[in-house]
Amino acid sequence: MSTFARIFRLDRCTRRAGAAAVPWLAVAAACGGAAADPAPGTVFRDCAGCPDMVVVAAGSYVMGDDRSRHARPAHRVTLARPFALGRTEVTFEQWRACVAAGGCDRVPHDHDWGRGTRPVINVTYPEILQYVAWLKAHSGQPYRLPSEAEWEYAARAGTATRYWWGDAVGKGHANCRDCGSRWSGFGSAPVGSFPANPFGLFDMNGNVWEWVADCWTPTHAGAPADGSARMDGDCTQPVTRGGSWYYFPRLAASAYRYRNGVKVKSYNIGFRVARDLP
Repeated sequence: MSTFARIFRLDRCTRRAGAAAVPWLAVAAACGGAAADPAPGTVFRDCAGCPDMVVVAAGSYVMGDDRSRHARPAHRVTLARPFALGRTEVTFEQWRACVAAGGCDRVPHDHDWGRGTRPVINVTYPEILQYVAWLKAHSGQPYRLPSEAEWEYAARAGTATRYWWGDAVGKGHANCRDCGSRWSGFGSAPVGSFPANPFGLFDMNGNVWEWVADCWTPTHAGAPADGSARMDGDCTQPVTRGGSWYYFPRLAASAYRYRNGVKVKSYNIGFRVARDLP
């Protein structure tokens, strides 16, 4: 049976079951076992309070940018397996679910911007890992932080330009300083306030920096070519990606990379989760 036929059969089954808002992969298994072959761009949620996840196809791309000191050398990376990535940055609302269940210790300060669907901020790297561990245990699924290579692949979404929408930052595409939105230079925006990229992911460029799994190295020299996280660097300073509302547009470029100490709590930094697929 073709992939299209399996997806069509699954769609009919889930609609009969009234399953529009239930965990997609769980429903897939109940409706004929199509869970092992979800279509790229499929959005699913594993449990109440879990983040919405987007299926990202396997593929190959050129990671990095030779014009950027920390993002060179540009090099080809091949991701042999599809994976899922958070549709948005993890929100305060999603973090509260972890606190309510006893998996996370506290609700962090929101810098008086509001919580709800804004990206969670003012959390340390160990606290983020605590959230990921809770999410994995709560859902029974293999959640983790994305690797730096996976993050950039998803941010580029099949493009080779500075941002997914082109080489010029323009206006109204993202939340960064001089990006032309009402939040630019003032604070975080509720997730999903800007158009999604071609992979269906929101706020990969701008809004808040996103911590990933990799330890900091000053360049890509010697980086893995298989998309795995690089753990041979300074693990007291994990890599951050994507720029933020506070920083200028060049830092929001898909290839731009920086780092922050594991104990840092900042109104500029959040994260999104990844998940392995069957």
